[in-house]
Amino acid sequence: MASYSFLEPYTFKNGLKVKNRVVIPPMTEASGFEEGSITSDELRYFRMHSGGVGLFISPVANVSADGKGFEGELSITDDRYLPGLTKMANAMKQNGTKAILQIFHAGRMSNSRILRGTQPVSASAVAAERPNAETPRELTNEEIEQIITDFGSATRRAIQAGFDGIELHGANTYLLQQFFSPHSNRRTDQWGGDVHGRMRFALAVIDRCYSMIQEYATRPFVLGYRISPEKIETPGIRLADTLQFIDTLSGQPIDYLHISMGYAWRTSLNDQSDTEPLILKIKRQVQGRVPLIVVGSVEKPADAEKVIDAGVDFVALGREMLREPQWVQKVMNDDEKAIRYTISESDLDDLGITPAMWNFLIVRLKSAMHVSNQPDYDKGQFNNKLAPHEGA
Repeated sequence: MASYSFLEPYTFKNGLKVKNRVVIPPMTEASGFEEGSITSDELRYFRMHSGGVGLFISPVANVSADGKGFEGELSITDDRYLPGLTKMANAMKQNGTKAILQIFHAGRMSNSRILRGTQPVSASAVAAERPNAETPRELTNEEIEQIITDFGSATRRAIQAGFDGIELHGANTYLLQQFFSPHSNRRTDQWGGDVHGRMRFALAVIDRCYSMIQEYATRPFVLGYRISPEKIETPGIRLADTLQFIDTLSGQPIDYLHISMGYAWRTSLNDQSDTEPLILKIKRQVQGRVPLIVVGSVEKPADAEKVIDAGVDFVALGREMLREPQWVQKVMNDDEKAIRYTISESDLDDLGITPAMWNFLIVRLKSAMHVSNQPDYDKGQFNNKLAPHEGA
């Protein structure tokens, strides 16, 4: 068997044992039913891609009725979803893989069409800087408290469904990040203001979810948090604020911190003169207090080993796991030459990729999927700028 550090096991502080350091990150597959229930196509996809990696983080599920961000998205807003979520957890836990359910509220990254006539909400009534973005309604204090409760209820359902943990989606411009960003959060109450006020919502959500784990979990159950280090809006999230936030997060009852980027070794988006990779700055700030997961254009075993050699605890492979569900198995069997690094539209059904998912991937990621009969892209162009495949 090949000798790679990413094949070594890991045990979280709460006792959850993971068989290796390779992670499937949360990737949108847009294949759920219109009202948020899981489909048989999704269950097939989960079974096909599980079994090799140590951690499998699911596509995101919304925690509130007004938190849906796109069509085909999973929901965890009600106990009626528990039977399907239980099937989902079982499908993701093949051959000892641990299943993590990512949960979120989309906030202003939605629209009234997706919400069936309801105006999207956010920290403040400020539209996102993207084409055709709708101006959201500012949440009241009572609504904020209800969303915090919704995150807690979602955590309880994830425990009851048999997942091994949850990941709070605080990245990629969704509601948790909207409260942290000075662009989307212009509030002057306790939920806004300086960097400490803007991180208060995320900390309240973490506290509520942790309390539900303490109350309901009868086995090791991890609580992860995903974060994007920087954004390019003005005003927007800058690295100095993020490092303060990460310092605070490292002292919270979370079990890992997941850094969402399009390139694992990205340097600053906003300071082109700073050539140190962001992940090294973050690792230095964390000081070993919480495990790190890094993602972004990791494809080959050497790419994954480079991340682990830098002292990062877990390495996530997104798009590559879509192309090659047997990546870990082939590495373990000294069969690296058989690993697929391109994808053919003729093989989509064999890979469990639905037409809805493929349409989402091609529209959003374009050539970054390495489609075999189409022009490829230069991943180096995203060393210090946002990629179309953030978090994968």
